[in-house]
Amino acid sequence: MNQIPLRERVANERRRLKSVRQAMSAALERGSGNDPAWAPFYIAVADYIDAAMHRLHIQDVRMGEMIRAKLGDKLDERARQGLQELDERLDGNQRHLQAFLECRDRLRNEGAQWLAEFERIGRDYTGYITANMGHHGAITDLAQSLFSLDDWAYMAGVSDDEARQEQALYTKVFAAAPAVLALQPAS
Repeated sequence: MNQIPLRERVANERRRLKSVRQAMSAALERGSGNDPAWAPFYIAVADYIDAAMHRLHIQDVRMGEMIRAKLGDKLDERARQGLQELDERLDGNQRHLQAFLECRDRLRNEGAQWLAEFERIGRDYTGYITANMGHHGAITDLAQSLFSLDDWAYMAGVSDDEARQEQALYTKVFAAAPAVLALQPAS
């Protein structure tokens, strides 16, 4: 697996995350109608998002730390503002993710009576992701100008085991999708 260049591995992982988020958004838009057959799909989606967002959170925290370390006392107002916005987005994501995963656990442990609540919290979380996550101007520009290829490799931190786990979780999402959604995994 490590024969795939790092940039491609990271791009593939982010593409799969986007694909899962879009699949969840399509499911949330249609709604389960409290059909218990949807629970395994929603649980698989949440398991995937849990693992993927954990890794992306670590990457983004690491990126902020590396930018701060590289700039040191040369941290200007634009960089300070960009780093503050990064920290705020990450904190907001963690709050939404925590609620999402708590509801996933209720759905997994207590059953389909949690479908409507999962869908409500899922809509809140996907709304937050689409509005706030991803790399934004100042931070992306700083990272591009400051990081070497080795820095990018360290920041990404993609191990073969993590890549295999991410791919297995991704496969489970589309295997569990209700047929009525007609979802296709990203190629």
